[in-house]
Amino acid sequence: MSEEKKENKGPKVNIIRIRPKKKNAQLIGVISFIVMSLFLTYGINSILGSNSKGSEVPLSEIVLYISEGEYEEVILKDDMVLISQISKVEGQEVVEKKYALIPAGVDFYGLLSDSEVDIKTLQNDYYQPRLGISIGDIISFVFLFAGLGLAYMLIKNMQRSGGQIMDFGQSKAKLLFGKKTGINFEDVAGIDEVKEELTEIVDFLKEPKKYLNIGARIPKGVLLAGAPGTGKTLLARAVAGQAGVPFFHTSGSEFEEMLVGAGASRVRDLFTKARKAAPCIIFIDEIDAVAKKRGTVLHSGAGEQTLNQILVEMDGLEDRENVIVLAATNRPDVLDPAILRPGRFDRLVVVPMPDFQGRKEIIQVHAKNKKFEEGVDLDLIAKKTIGYSGADLENLLNEAAIMAAKEDRKKVTQGDLLESYLKVKLGRKKKGAIGEEDIKVTAYHEAGHAIVAKFTKYATPVEQVSIIPRGMSGGVTVYLPEDDKKHVYKDEMLANLISAVGGRAAEELFIGRISTGASADIEQATAVAKEMVTQYGMSEKLGMVKYGDMEETKHLGYSYGGGRDFSEKYAEMIDSEVKSLIDTAYSEAKKTLSQKKEYVEKLVKMLFENEVVSKDEFDSIFVD
Repeated sequence: MSEEKKENKGPKVNIIRIRPKKKNAQLIGVISFIVMSLFLTYGINSILGSNSKGSEVPLSEIVLYISEGEYEEVILKDDMVLISQISKVEGQEVVEKKYALIPAGVDFYGLLSDSEVDIKTLQNDYYQPRLGISIGDIISFVFLFAGLGLAYMLIKNMQRSGGQIMDFGQSKAKLLFGKKTGINFEDVAGIDEVKEELTEIVDFLKEPKKYLNIGARIPKGVLLAGAPGTGKTLLARAVAGQAGVPFFHTSGSEFEEMLVGAGASRVRDLFTKARKAAPCIIFIDEIDAVAKKRGTVLHSGAGEQTLNQILVEMDGLEDRENVIVLAATNRPDVLDPAILRPGRFDRLVVVPMPDFQGRKEIIQVHAKNKKFEEGVDLDLIAKKTIGYSGADLENLLNEAAIMAAKEDRKKVTQGDLLESYLKVKLGRKKKGAIGEEDIKVTAYHEAGHAIVAKFTKYATPVEQVSIIPRGMSGGVTVYLPEDDKKHVYKDEMLANLISAVGGRAAEELFIGRISTGASADIEQATAVAKEMVTQYGMSEKLGMVKYGDMEETKHLGYSYGGGRDFSEKYAEMIDSEVKSLIDTAYSEAKKTLSQKKEYVEKLVKMLFENEVVSKDEFDSIFVD
């Protein structure tokens, strides 16, 4: 057999390797040609420009020469000024040219006028409109279009041969090396139980052999679930910072792409990079964007591919690889069950809203870099901010600092904190004249809320009553629970329902007319009544059954149309029960206000005088 035939029988893998090299060579050729074109273009321009314009100097230097008369010729163009000077070099006179560019928006004639130069003479004798296109520009265009044309031809050739000039499948995850996140567990406050659970993850990453030797399997995934602003992303960064390992940060939306299959490709690329950097953490924020239940209207076809790839990659993680996936979501209820099973996301860690002690700790963390006046009571703010997340508390302190700085004060006062509390909760104060009739309606409306709450058992206590417009409301009644509660009882929900409709009841009883001011109250009352009936089983007629919508239960295989998973019969019963609850609450509110008219009038009078009534002032009304 000849040598030629032996060579032809070489391994196929050699032939496969040649193709990418050709594509890479074509791409390098395109880049080289464009760089050469730009180099030649700028080189020619610089040669032509240097002969005609001379050397570039600051604009102030040109103005100085003109003001002192040190020039032979001055030429003004649209965006530059050129000057010629005669200097002696080795006894011979040499013409030296200089120019300066005039920045956009700069009044060059104003600069000359300030230097006591006759602008009129300059405009008449020296101005020369600049030519639109120079020889250098023409050469530049020729080289540029030639380069773009060649690049286009090569790109089309590469596409025909199956190549891709841009890799849409590469992961967009940001890589930070553990300690460079700048955050550890000391920077996370108010959720000690969650930190304890995540401390185990840190220990896994630092000493995996300790667990592997005893036969324990390292968790592959940890799902952080909680309301927005509770610190899920902060916790993930703190785990990486505490463990000192690489940290890949991405979000569910970054896997989505117009091109089909790009999301799955990015998932593969992300996990490939993570395996090379192990031990490490992959953090996927807002994972519900790509991990919704499959086979429902909640999920798209391309999204299912991405989710399937995530499941495959997590199954492919070996214990020895020491790669842990952290994910965060505000909606764990919409996630596909396959991603929540053990072996994928082994742990569901709920990140709750902070309690009083947690809020104190969070406020102390965010107060470190702020200056406060002596005597400022941060614990008072922690007591008032029931239901606030960590992000809300940080925003509250920041708003207070902004208020102080805006008024040129060096330190934040207690007044700043209290005003910031109301601003974050209810909105900014509105400015402008308010009609007398509007003030009257608002005063009786807010008094109705407050008095009904005062005389309704189990209602949330009143913290403040105000007729100062804030946000979308003309006035506000602020309620403040006495302590943090994990459970809300039916009688408490009914009491809050009664106080919610107290404003409309007061308008009817004391004004004799009803206004649009109760729109937000009606929305709130309707939402509470619907939750009582459909979510919490607090209706005797409908019993302890959850009545959801079709999107939530379509995967179960039944629906009754109209966006519901219950029949028309039960829809009518739900509507009837909701209306019955609100009607009963409205009747109770009117009854209470009819019996306590004198207190309503006292509170209205106090609101007319002070605009804002504090808790102590409100309680003083009922002291004989």
